Amino acid sequence: MSGKPTLVLGLMSGTSADGIDVALARISGAPPSLNAKLLGHTSFPFPSALRKEVLRVAEQQPITAGALSQLHFRLGELFGDAALSACRHFRVPRSGIALIGSHGQTIFHQGKPVKCFGSPTASTLQIGEPSVIAARTGITTIGDFRPADLALGGQGAPLVPYADYLLYRHAKLGRISLNLGGIANVTVLPRAAKPHQVFAFDTGPGNMLIDALVSRFTRGRRRFDKNARFAQEGCSIPALLDELLRDPYLKLAPPKSTGREYYGHAYLKKLLALGRRHRAKPSDLIRAATIFTALSVVDALHRFVLPRTKIHQLVVSGGGAYNPLILAQLSAALPQMEVLPSSRLGIPEDAKEAFAFALLAYETFHRRPANLPSATGARSAAILGKISYAPPR
Repeated sequence: MSGKPTLVLGLMSGTSADGIDVALARISGAPPSLNAKLLGHTSFPFPSALRKEVLRVAEQQPITAGALSQLHFRLGELFGDAALSACRHFRVPRSGIALIGSHGQTIFHQGKPVKCFGSPTASTLQIGEPSVIAARTGITTIGDFRPADLALGGQGAPLVPYADYLLYRHAKLGRISLNLGGIANVTVLPRAAKPHQVFAFDTGPGNMLIDALVSRFTRGRRRFDKNARFAQEGCSIPALLDELLRDPYLKLAPPKSTGREYYGHAYLKKLLALGRRHRAKPSDLIRAATIFTALSVVDALHRFVLPRTKIHQLVVSGGGAYNPLILAQLSAALPQMEVLPSSRLGIPEDAKEAFAFALLAYETFHRRPANLPSATGARSAAILGKISYAPPR
């Protein structure tokens, strides 16, 4: 597989659990001269009852071992169906695809060790059984990427910096890759960076709080604030925003990662109570959450990045890259750098993470490490993921 170019599918479902993003990549070579080209991307929504259950479980609501096992395998079927549908969409025979890299669906992530039966333990859980994907598609599938990094003392996140490094490193420009999914994360790529100089971390909420508020205020009729319509109608309430910006997560030094466990249901309740206290209308609160997302990124850059690295460009991807208010806030607050969508550099805003897991799968198959310890905090490099081989033909 290493000589000639290989077609790889990357499958990704993020913290928002909107559905499955699929990227088709052509990859050849090995680092430092790995060549990867995105050939296409598409996405498939989750059935709404299933999405509801995934979000419920990710909020740490109770579930039996049996129900979790069933959900794990059912999602494997869904990921397998998405891969087959994507092959039809891309008009590529499945026999032409050498590998699938599936991130799965995160339902729990505890990157920092906490006491468990007397011993500090960190853990992560992604569901969507890769063996089912391999069996349904007939394509060798690599999944469960995060535990290998966690086992070496890393946070198991973020893993996309490896792809950011390959895609965006520049000889003359310092760049930050900002992904605005459910959670916002940055990869910092100093000018002419070596792998050990790259660092990355979750800055705080991405679209998660905005989406949760929109869904609540529209009684589920809308899932996100298209073109920031609600936020643009709202008024700014500086005192409310100041309270949000006192969030203790923002002050934690990297490496750090977060998720629905922190910015989920309990945080939403806190936000709604804050809104009531400041007599905020629904659109005011959505505006506050939107500006909080942008300013928590700006806060992270001023705190942890700009004092040590000169940055020329902020490259934005993920669903939040389509939010004009977030982009305007970032541009206004960071006048010293160019804020640009990732599509300007050839990677569509909603394709990068699925593309990254295609790359990670390719590296795993070739027994090469693909975490960046400087980003995750791991003691050493790790070969990520578990291989589920396709059934013999």
